[in-house]
Amino acid sequence: MQSVQANVLGIDIAKETFDALLLVGKLSHAGSFPNSKPGFTRLVRWLTKHKAGQVHACLEATGRYYEALAHSLHQAGYQVSVVNPLRISNYAKSQLSRNKTDKLDAELIARFCQREQPPLWAPPPGEVTELQALTRHLEALLDSRTQQLNRLSEANPSGAVRKLLRTHTAFLDKQIAELKREINEHIEHYPDLKHKRDLLTSIPGIGEATAARLLGENISRFSDGRALAAYAGLSPRLRESGTSVRGRGRLCKLGNGKLRKSLYWPAISAWRWNPVIASFRERLLERGKPSMVIIAACMRKLLCLALGVLKSDRPFDPGYASKALTLA
Repeated sequence: MQSVQANVLGIDIAKETFDALLLVGKLSHAGSFPNSKPGFTRLVRWLTKHKAGQVHACLEATGRYYEALAHSLHQAGYQVSVVNPLRISNYAKSQLSRNKTDKLDAELIARFCQREQPPLWAPPPGEVTELQALTRHLEALLDSRTQQLNRLSEANPSGAVRKLLRTHTAFLDKQIAELKREINEHIEHYPDLKHKRDLLTSIPGIGEATAARLLGENISRFSDGRALAAYAGLSPRLRESGTSVRGRGRLCKLGNGKLRKSLYWPAISAWRWNPVIASFRERLLERGKPSMVIIAACMRKLLCLALGVLKSDRPFDPGYASKALTLA
């Protein structure tokens, strides 16, 4: 449900602080606060002081800096929208904004919210938030392990360095194994998560690790595949103008890079084991599409399949999926 006749609060957030601009009728009030629990308390008192009443707060999805504040505002009973920073950037260009400060950005976000009325945000269930933290930490550990292995393969590292790298890699291997067990136990503890994981793993190409990442990113909150693909940065971007400009279509990578990264190898695996993805890939090959375009398209298709089984609450069915995803 969208906000109705709410005053607007634009928030420009950073790691340590955030700036806020409150629009109450024709009046505006600006403030700066620490990005911490005491700062959130000060913000609520500030809103009360200025008789804000019903408020529609808007802030950008900047890293993870926004999450605690968005949760705090939602718990306080305010309406909250979390928007892609690209939308704010494009809005600034449309307004011919030339100057950039934290206070001006807060006002820009407030004006954007007032005009565009972005969809309201709601925090995911606690078990999903915890799963996201676990899967993202696992990804960080895996990336660190890859770095250590790459350093081991470099030309002639000293014996002492090689020993340290092997010790560190062994330590990471132990942590990774423990974290994988913890993720599995967490999912098993919640029947809804377990059921959704089983639905996702019914799709050839999606294993338990990928299913956990998809559930941690809460993909079931999206209404359709197009919106989810845009969120993951898997929507194609076309460049055409008149009769002379015919640029090669490319992937729009403005979105959740972690989600996009988690689909790369599953999509390649699905070429062999998933009849829907395999047939889709063959059609793209026949049309002469470049290999990276095909990979991205298969990642998008696999993501749509994942959303499809969650929305329908039924395991993967190749015949049903082929018909349902014809326009995906």
